[in-house]
Amino acid sequence: MVAIAKPAGLLVHRTRLAPGAGRFAIQRLRDQLARRVYPAHRLDRATSGVLLFALSPDVHARLSQAFAAGEVEKRYVAIVRGWPPEELVIDHPLGRLEAPAPVAAESLRPARTILRRLATAELPVRVDRYPTSRYALVELRPASGRRHQLRRHLKHANYPIIGDTTYGQGRHNRLFRERFGASRLLLAAVSLRLAHPMTGAALAIEAPPGADFLAVATAVGWPEAAALVLGP
Repeated sequence: MVAIAKPAGLLVHRTRLAPGAGRFAIQRLRDQLARRVYPAHRLDRATSGVLLFALSPDVHARLSQAFAAGEVEKRYVAIVRGWPPEELVIDHPLGRLEAPAPVAAESLRPARTILRRLATAELPVRVDRYPTSRYALVELRPASGRRHQLRRHLKHANYPIIGDTTYGQGRHNRLFRERFGASRLLLAAVSLRLAHPMTGAALAIEAPPGADFLAVATAVGWPEAAALVLGP
């Protein structure tokens, strides 16, 4: 296996949804290693963080089965609008993104996300109807693997992720862009925990959210963000 820290804005592979893109994680990694690689899971183009590849079809099949069975613990961090409670379980079924609206109830699939609040900040800036604006650094653990699950769940809970141009709020995105230079989705995959596909040994793969993410977190008021995110 090989794991990388994917930067925000990089596609995992070619897709018809971004026909003009010319850079992909798979091709870059194949060139670096001079061998084929097989992605075990996916990250959105706008999301940064830990991305795991297999180096053989057999290991790829084992890893894919583990991800599909929910045997891999995935941990993300995000900066969101508002102050969520210290612990929050978002249990909200999601339909396929390709499905026409409105989505029939029988086509919805169970989806569950566990949120833990890590830090809060209040800026003396009026964005909505209040004289100040509140934001939080949160940890997210998806218990299912629906497409855009975290972004859709945070929108549903009314704590949209900053920098999300699809499910977020433009006024808050603009504030972070103008005040802190945040030009990306502030969502990062920071760890994977799983059983090694060949030995069964416990395996933990971690990566900090990236310098661009941490720079914004520090500017908001969380200079200790890296320690909060990765822990001891």
